[in-house]
Amino acid sequence: MAVLAVGGTAMAQDGGETVGGTMRAKDDAGEDIFVEGVEFSVVDADGNEVGTATTDAEGVWLVELPGPGVYSVELDTATLQGFELRNPDNNPLTGVEVQPSTNKNTLFPLGERVVEESNSIRAVQLFVDGIKLGMIIAMCAIGLSLIYGTTGLTNFAHGEMVTFGAMTAYVFHVTWQIDFLGTWMTSLAFGAVMAVLFAGIAGGLFNRFVWKPLRNRGASLISALVVSIGLSIFFRYVFLYQFGGRAGFYRDYRIGQQVEFFGLFTMLRKDIFIVVFSAVVLVGVATALSRTRVGKAMRAVSDNRDLAESSGIDVEQVIRYVWIVGSALAGLGGVLFGLTENINWEMGFRLLLLMFAGVTLGGLGTAYGALLGSIIAGVFIQMSTLIIPGDMKNVGALMALIIILLVRPQGLLGRAERIG
Repeated sequence: MAVLAVGGTAMAQDGGETVGGTMRAKDDAGEDIFVEGVEFSVVDADGNEVGTATTDAEGVWLVELPGPGVYSVELDTATLQGFELRNPDNNPLTGVEVQPSTNKNTLFPLGERVVEESNSIRAVQLFVDGIKLGMIIAMCAIGLSLIYGTTGLTNFAHGEMVTFGAMTAYVFHVTWQIDFLGTWMTSLAFGAVMAVLFAGIAGGLFNRFVWKPLRNRGASLISALVVSIGLSIFFRYVFLYQFGGRAGFYRDYRIGQQVEFFGLFTMLRKDIFIVVFSAVVLVGVATALSRTRVGKAMRAVSDNRDLAESSGIDVEQVIRYVWIVGSALAGLGGVLFGLTENINWEMGFRLLLLMFAGVTLGGLGTAYGALLGSIIAGVFIQMSTLIIPGDMKNVGALMALIIILLVRPQGLLGRAERIG
């Protein structure tokens, strides 16, 4: 039975500030169903809980706030009583701005009514979801792995390039209202092209004015690592200052239509696009690395920089290409990641740990290893929820990473190095 949650009808009380809503659904006959007993908690900008509420018989909930400001609202999914959230990644709902003497209504769209299903059916669904997540991670992680392979730098600021790509596409998407054949996809496609272009330029500029001078001055890898951490923190708060703490969404892509495949699993149309488009891009990258002269030079420098340089390869030029291409792919990955969850100032930082897991699992410095490791990490993250709570799925992936590295420290496709 398809259902839809509608923003609240609760009213502000005594001229104060409140946040609330109404959990309402419709059955197949179009009759209203009010979801009772759903629990909500509201947290302020400092992480302090300011109140809780439970929906009544009419699905209404309301929390009185201590004053205007920015809050986060979390729905306790264990109390949904047979329903599920359509966009679980948007729970908690962050960046809820409440103005003085107003009530802020929140929206938690519901998906299909939860139906008991066998573990095998659920495993297929989670496997497909893992493939989608793994491809997004791989899109972002290939550049991270190539940068490490060519320069030895573990770039902690790579996650901010993901955020930069998502935010660039968002800005163009909401400001450039290009209508082509009655669809808004052109404006998002234009934003995605601009995100890839700007991210690639930013990567080239960072290499030219930050990393190349550090290399020329003989800075140690530890020093460069500390610089990358500092840049990560700096740009994260630049994004927070410019974008604010509120979440952004690509217009018309928050709610999607599901497509069922063989009665085994379902996918949103936008998720089908993400999987197909990511596969095309990743195959293109793999082909370029294998067949083109620049791609072969990248692999040669990544495998053995000194040998590549003695063979006549311009290592500095290859490193410049790696920064440009790797940053552009990270920007594109940010656009795709923004299609699956809200766009905010720390989205790339949250994905960074999964990127590190993917490239380490596949083998540091190898593009193919980053691809394989990222897909394995994505599948394991999703399928681990068969036996552990969903909130702990990233922990499960990191535990699997530790176990594999204890057995094969160089990663799945990495090359063992002799020490001493």
